[in-house]
Amino acid sequence: MSDGKYNIKAVSKKLGIQPGTLRAWERRYNIISPIRNDAGHRLYSDEHLSVLKWLVQKTEQGFTISQAVELLEDGNTEPHSDASELSRDRAHVLSDDILEALLAFEENKAQELLNQAFSLFSIDKVVQDILGQLQVRVGELWENEKITVAHEHFATAFLRSRIGMIFHTLPIDGYLPKVMAVCSTDEYHELGLLIFTLYLRRKGFEVIYLGPSIPEKDIEIVVEDTAPSILFLSCTLMSNLPKCLNLIDRLDNKFPELTIGVGGGALLHLHGEKRQAYDNYFVGKNKDEWDVWIKHKLHKLSI
Repeated sequence: MSDGKYNIKAVSKKLGIQPGTLRAWERRYNIISPIRNDAGHRLYSDEHLSVLKWLVQKTEQGFTISQAVELLEDGNTEPHSDASELSRDRAHVLSDDILEALLAFEENKAQELLNQAFSLFSIDKVVQDILGQLQVRVGELWENEKITVAHEHFATAFLRSRIGMIFHTLPIDGYLPKVMAVCSTDEYHELGLLIFTLYLRRKGFEVIYLGPSIPEKDIEIVVEDTAPSILFLSCTLMSNLPKCLNLIDRLDNKFPELTIGVGGGALLHLHGEKRQAYDNYFVGKNKDEWDVWIKHKLHKLSI
């Protein structure tokens, strides 16, 4: 084993996970034993980094950390396409079952199914492949008038509650800039923004979540009072897109130091010069694109 040369902050940054998560993995599973320097701080070797990177990749594929450690201990360190495919299929089945339960107003059944998902998969897997898919499908069903407003409100309330339970258990990294998240003008579909906000909290960001139905003047007041570094807006309906773009322009003029990001399906309908003018604001459609946008903006904020 080579000498340790990375401190826990460096490893955390390289892998994109919190130092507290690294410490918990070491304590619970004894997967690696970093050496300590004279001050008692952990130092990780390249071999340690390789092991941790493999474990992170497995959790991103949908395995829980305990399942990934078991694979590692069994010498199963090669890619397992069959296992990954099975994981995806099971997640899709659970997503279908939860949706069916919600549309039948069977809250207890939906709770049991979602609890089952959390027992099988990592939080990131559940959020992306189950909760994320549910919010898209509920929104599409409502927009296409396949379900009633009552169905949409019931499903949204259920998912909002479960996401909120996760949200408040996640630690905040005080070194990261403060951010704010709010639905754009006349936007009431908040599930996509909730999913994105949960992604931010998983990254360690302190998030001021305002949700839907906030008047524009009130958004400006909160920005003035709390001074976030980044503001995220959500716009899902095409009919609300012009108002959203006008809000961006006004906030840009009033708060030149504020970084603004926008997500939601409505942005995908921008084309030509209009798309180019606002492309820098678009955070993307999935976790990989969010990662790129966040990394780029954090770099600019640190300069």
